[in-house]
Amino acid sequence: MRCLLNSFKPNVMAMKISDDDAWQAVEKRSKAHDGQFFTGVLTTGIYCRPSCAARHPKRQNVRFFESCEAAQAFGLRPCKRCRPDSITRDHAAIMKVIAIINTADSVPALQFLAEQTGYSPSHLQRLFKRETGLSPAAYARARRSQNAQDMLAKSKYVTDAIYDSGYGAPSRFYSENKGRLGMKPSIWKNGGAGAHIYWTIADTNLGPMLVAASDQGVCRLSFGENEDALHARFPKAILSEGDKEFAALVKRVIDAVEQPGEAHHIPLDVQGTAFQEAIWKQLRLIPPGETRSYAELAAAVGCPKAYRAAGSANGANNIAVLIPCHRVVASDGGLGGYAYGLEIKQKLLDAERKA
Repeated sequence: MRCLLNSFKPNVMAMKISDDDAWQAVEKRSKAHDGQFFTGVLTTGIYCRPSCAARHPKRQNVRFFESCEAAQAFGLRPCKRCRPDSITRDHAAIMKVIAIINTADSVPALQFLAEQTGYSPSHLQRLFKRETGLSPAAYARARRSQNAQDMLAKSKYVTDAIYDSGYGAPSRFYSENKGRLGMKPSIWKNGGAGAHIYWTIADTNLGPMLVAASDQGVCRLSFGENEDALHARFPKAILSEGDKEFAALVKRVIDAVEQPGEAHHIPLDVQGTAFQEAIWKQLRLIPPGETRSYAELAAAVGCPKAYRAAGSANGANNIAVLIPCHRVVASDGGLGGYAYGLEIKQKLLDAERKA
């Protein structure tokens, strides 16, 4: 799911949210909910952002609207303090910046982008990061990196793909993508060709667990899978059953699974879009014993409207438990889904709450 890079839509369309959840957001003055809905104050005849700093009205005098247009059709006028109607202008500015970046041969300067939108550089930087979770420069780099990955999958030569993606030199590509790609691009583009991946099936209190790792770190952790499933993911990699050094890593992985706690000491080899990697990073920040909803996860990366994309990124996680996608639950408190079954998910959550 390339929410940020291919189909980004800022917070101008309403996310379905209950009145109770909307009121809680108003009480918290949640900026993450700005644009998801608008708060109409019937006694004063105005409508506001959820984050408006004005004194809170009484709950019985409030009605929620999905858009500025809906609030205005009801006869309300925009608050002069929080200026909720400016969200439409902000949206237009963000979309213009994205269009400029997507067609630029190099990373545009922030000053240039500000001049094109009529915002100050500092305000544009804050606005863009609030809506996308990235600065304009970071977005441009992520976009270029994504282009490179797409080209790597199509091009016969790695160097051609790098230049065709807008990089002035291969060194620039490797510098920007250090730590993101895991396996080298030439290996990645060929389904793992040349990569040596060690694997094993480990017995755990949750059942058989597949653990696989490259030289960079753990690249697959799943339940109920075997070598065939691993081969399907890395069809051209060299797959070998683990040696003694790998056995030491597997022991640390088993300990992290059976004795819940922080697992940041275990190296990982993951690869995803900028949005996916932002979601996976947030997953690792959820403390053991706690859970988050998909909406909360999306808001945490600066894209509160992208709760469905957050769910897709959660499902695209290749490394169970170590990237704890089991800590994401439905907004109503239910377990939601889990690739390896709700029984395993419940056991993981129960163990973490007791730890």
